[in-house]
Amino acid sequence: MYSLNNVSLEINQGEIFGLLGPNGAGKTTLISMLCGLIKPTSGHFTIDDLNYRQNSRKIKKIIGVVPQEYALYPTLTARENLLYFGSMYGLKGSYLKDKVTETMDLLGLLKFADKPIETFSGGMKRRINLIAGILHNPKVLFLDEPTVGVDVQSRNAIIDYLKVLNQNGTTIIYTSHHLGEAEDFCTKIAILDRGRIFAQGTPKSLIATTADARNLEDVFISLTGKDFRDGI
Repeated sequence: MYSLNNVSLEINQGEIFGLLGPNGAGKTTLISMLCGLIKPTSGHFTIDDLNYRQNSRKIKKIIGVVPQEYALYPTLTARENLLYFGSMYGLKGSYLKDKVTETMDLLGLLKFADKPIETFSGGMKRRINLIAGILHNPKVLFLDEPTVGVDVQSRNAIIDYLKVLNQNGTTIIYTSHHLGEAEDFCTKIAILDRGRIFAQGTPKSLIATTADARNLEDVFISLTGKDFRDGI
């Protein structure tokens, strides 16, 4: 995994911003810093005009985080998990219960609400993982590989729901290895490798300015190369 080196980004309100790069490029490190999970050793950033050094608590109240790993308690039911995570955001009472019911229904999970998470398929866990990060209606939502390892139906349901959230005002910052998905989903993209930003722009502009590129995958390979990035 690379440390970040002179990374500079401006993400506008309402964008769906994709952070793309090979394994170990620094994507998760960058998101972890922006979420307050890792302290930068230098540099600075603001979210919603809040400087992270002076306003870390305020920032945490307006962001949502959906990690790549499932952040769920396997022996609890889906409903119990979501009520717990919602209460951590300060939600309570009938509002929280209604919000949990509404979002599970929208993502096709309501009939499984009282089943333990350990009985769920990967796609179902992904959808519950997503709901846990958006119950408090965050202004900015960070997603680390939200559709990894899921079936086509679950992937479509997740992407469609994220588009609705974005249309309702949530800015989305997203990492993925599904380049076709990112090309269709993102309004702007930055390609990160070895801890540095190699290119950023709209998917169409990156394709147009890369020689012989027909799609985002061609751009990605052109910038990051064909070498394997396996590591232990």
